[in-house]
Amino acid sequence: MSPPDSARSASHHLLQALLDRGIEYLFCNLGTDHAPLIEELARWRAEGRETPKLVLCPHENTALHMAGGYACATGQGQAVLVHVDAGTANAAMGLHNLFRARLPVLLMAGRAPATTFGQVEGGRDTYVHFIQEPFDQASVARPYVKWEYTLGWPSMAAEVIARADAVMQTEPRGPVYLMLPREVLAAPCPPAELAELPAARHAAVPAGHGDPALVRAVAQRLVDSEDPLLVTAYAGRRPGAVALIERLALLTGMRVCEFNSVHLNIRRDSPCFGGFQPGPFAERADFGLLLDVDVPWIPRTTRVNPRAYWAQMDVDAIKRDIPMWSFAADARFEGDSEAMLAQLIEAVEALATPDFRRRAGARLERLTREHAERSARVARAAEDPGAVGAINPHYLCAALGRALDAHDIVLNEAIRNTLAVFEQIPRSQPGTLVGLPGGGLGFSAGMALGMKLAHPQRRVVHVVGDGTFYFGNPSSVYAVSRAHGLPIFTVVLDNSGWSAVKESVLRMYPQGHAHASDEFASLLPEGTDFAAIAQAGGAHGERLSDPREAEAAIARCLQALDAGRSALLHARIAPL
Repeated sequence: MSPPDSARSASHHLLQALLDRGIEYLFCNLGTDHAPLIEELARWRAEGRETPKLVLCPHENTALHMAGGYACATGQGQAVLVHVDAGTANAAMGLHNLFRARLPVLLMAGRAPATTFGQVEGGRDTYVHFIQEPFDQASVARPYVKWEYTLGWPSMAAEVIARADAVMQTEPRGPVYLMLPREVLAAPCPPAELAELPAARHAAVPAGHGDPALVRAVAQRLVDSEDPLLVTAYAGRRPGAVALIERLALLTGMRVCEFNSVHLNIRRDSPCFGGFQPGPFAERADFGLLLDVDVPWIPRTTRVNPRAYWAQMDVDAIKRDIPMWSFAADARFEGDSEAMLAQLIEAVEALATPDFRRRAGARLERLTREHAERSARVARAAEDPGAVGAINPHYLCAALGRALDAHDIVLNEAIRNTLAVFEQIPRSQPGTLVGLPGGGLGFSAGMALGMKLAHPQRRVVHVVGDGTFYFGNPSSVYAVSRAHGLPIFTVVLDNSGWSAVKESVLRMYPQGHAHASDEFASLLPEGTDFAAIAQAGGAHGERLSDPREAEAAIARCLQALDAGRSALLHARIAPL
């Protein structure tokens, strides 16, 4: 029998608050601290009530990144539920990545019971309850969240969820962390203590526009320039910004470059797209616009034109969570890049003269020629197929690019082969490309699952290196894929090691002892069969060593994917 409303627990009101805030999914890795929530969910099902949809994940890394992938695809933050300090520790790497991606996710972790002698329901009743209570559980998550809190009183459950949701959805968006003591989850909430919390009156704060006078001043600088440059990484998280970037570029004859792309920001066949290395162009540009980008170039190797005028438009202009950030700008705006781009376009059009349009048209003609030359270089990079056991990654990625549709989603976590993926698998539609924003490898597999959950009719492909594949917890990924009918396509570019580690040593010590001995501590064990790992999880697995078989292997993987089964292509590229 269901208890009267007076006996409804904090767990009840927490779950209801999640639904009230539009949080549909709970990505879970559960433990003994969640007993009150599990019981309440069972009660709801017995009563025929709608519950949040549970996605059980064998590893927290999968859960965090699935929630991130869903939020990335839909804009709506979801919730993750993990187990006390241990689950928080396993989730921390995912938090790091989602924090740098500015994705809204509510990470909830139980807290070990505090009471020992049976004073209240939910107290300690097993060994781990004594050893899973650290002095500062939140310290594990604190560097990677916008907000942290502990549910301290049962009747505050809905209020705390409202606060968490508003904070994570407010720009710049990001993860938040909530700890849930077991005794509090189990405790009843007297109706007299409950407050009305309508979502419309406890909403997130949207990002604003730029100051009109300052926008006009920047527009005048742009109109007067001879060699303008726009650098971006994540403006495309707002789909409408993609068309506006190209509109501004075509209007002004401005080159657009991406650096460490997080989203597609301009279609790759646009004549204004200048590639992924803005540094050389920054050295000669007389006007620059930093648009939603954390690192526009590497200052150590880039000599920016000291006479250039630079403006910055960013949802996080001050980079409040990067302790040192020293990229100069003459004008800074913080707000909604889509809205600010529209303002800038309007201001430029108002200032445009026949002379400006003539100069912009001449630049556009030059950019069109340069784009064609660059496209030819990219195509030439894919001509050599490589050799058996040493496939050219550009050749393989070009074959994959030809096999994909325009609306298919590609996640790039290929690390040292990142450019091969970006250049050879060109995307043109907003939302079809996601790159790694943080430094925690093992990002793309869970993200791919979350994006597939959001877009079940679209193919989702993620490309990784062999080192990255290990970090992605593949056994967890394929278990979730099979259990929830979320097929994804994994391409492993296997060079038998950590190329990034080796290259880092060579950058610092090009003629050092490591170079002389060819010892970089970067080789991984040979012989691991990644296709077999996927097959053990119910996926289709392919092993590719001969580049002549690439197109056929890709076709078989996509055939399995389209039939509803995950697929993995283990490709042997040139070893370290």
